[in-house]
Amino acid sequence: MKTFLRSLATALALFAATAHAQNLQPLDRIAAVVDEDVILASELERAVANIRGQYATRQDQLPPQEILERQVLERLISMRLQTANAARTGVRVSDQDVDQAVAAIAQQNGFTMDQLRQQLAGDGMSFDDFRTSLREELMIQRMRQRFAQTRISVSDAEVDAALSAQATGTQYRLAHILVALPEGATPEQIQTGQQKIDGIKSLLDRNEMEFSAAAVRYSDSPNALEGGDLGWRSAQEIPAAFATAVTSLEPGQIIGPIRGPSGFQLLQLVDRRDASAEAGAGTVTQYLARHILIRGQPGADAAAKAKADELRARIAGGADFAEIARESSEDASTKANGGDLGWFTQDEFGPDFGSQVAALGDGDVSQPFRTQAGWHVVQRQASRQAAGDDSNRRAQAREAIGQRKLEDEWDRYVRELRGEAYVSIRIGANRDPEIGG
Repeated sequence: MKTFLRSLATALALFAATAHAQNLQPLDRIAAVVDEDVILASELERAVANIRGQYATRQDQLPPQEILERQVLERLISMRLQTANAARTGVRVSDQDVDQAVAAIAQQNGFTMDQLRQQLAGDGMSFDDFRTSLREELMIQRMRQRFAQTRISVSDAEVDAALSAQATGTQYRLAHILVALPEGATPEQIQTGQQKIDGIKSLLDRNEMEFSAAAVRYSDSPNALEGGDLGWRSAQEIPAAFATAVTSLEPGQIIGPIRGPSGFQLLQLVDRRDASAEAGAGTVTQYLARHILIRGQPGADAAAKAKADELRARIAGGADFAEIARESSEDASTKANGGDLGWFTQDEFGPDFGSQVAALGDGDVSQPFRTQAGWHVVQRQASRQAAGDDSNRRAQAREAIGQRKLEDEWDRYVRELRGEAYVSIRIGANRDPEIGG
């Protein structure tokens, strides 16, 4: 949940600017057409203002207004595409889910609900807009969970390699700058991309700009406004094109440009650290939860799902989770104890189950979800950091590898959404008459 709350910062800065057309003045201009939807100029203006607010003490790191507007508009387009796709694929977020997320954010910041409303008003954001933003962010999070369950797997060999590297090796904190190229880029597009990345590298070589500032200004990566930060990675988690070179760099040094699947990249080693110390004193997140299981019979999975939905609705209406579990759960090993699963690590009951529990806040109740065992409704009761024995360290390594794979695959998926969409930019000097399919 902490990771989720941290990830909201930039997303909400953009979503907070999004008020639908019916709530705005009728003369508001269209900034972009995205499939059958529109992004209004007023949405873009508020989003840019929110980003400028985040960089209030670092305004010199931001690009010129026109470039910043185009970067922020691209993010709004990406978010609009993701939420639309989530809705098309059946992802739903209830009012109660939003209530729980709002309460968690207030608690995380030490606010009462009235104080949260006051803070939002001071930031120029209505409470309704905040809830809408949060609902859309939750939709994207749930779509990512589905994506992880169906596309991401981590082998025992990958875990073994990561643990071996962690015990004896080094971790590297990296940042990157991406000059993206479209699928099937023409020679002219490739040449333009090459010239742009060479120009950025020249600026860095002449010490005319810090790497993080150049990433904010020029990178096409989704993490551009975070300075291109990629976080800490072991050598095994670094793309093969960079891995050998990174190990010989000193902090601050840069490699590239290198042509990859997404375009041209520059990579900077920000820092390095001894991973063996981390391994020796490592901790792992454990969760305390209880669940209700409804086992689907052949040809009757829809009935099992309907029953799980009904039980979830009863709990949302105030029924006691443990009583419902004792009455209706089909997990013989936990039914008598009200569905209690005890303390467990994320991967202990399989990645599908674990990813759902990890995405909840303490006290939250999940929507029904499917694993090989059947349909589950889970209530996460608490979480803690525990000393990492061998099984815990393996679970932690598996989780880290899976998360890294998910980031890479999700970025590729979002680029595919963007490439297949109809997008028409309607404002700015670099407006596009038509982009996409």
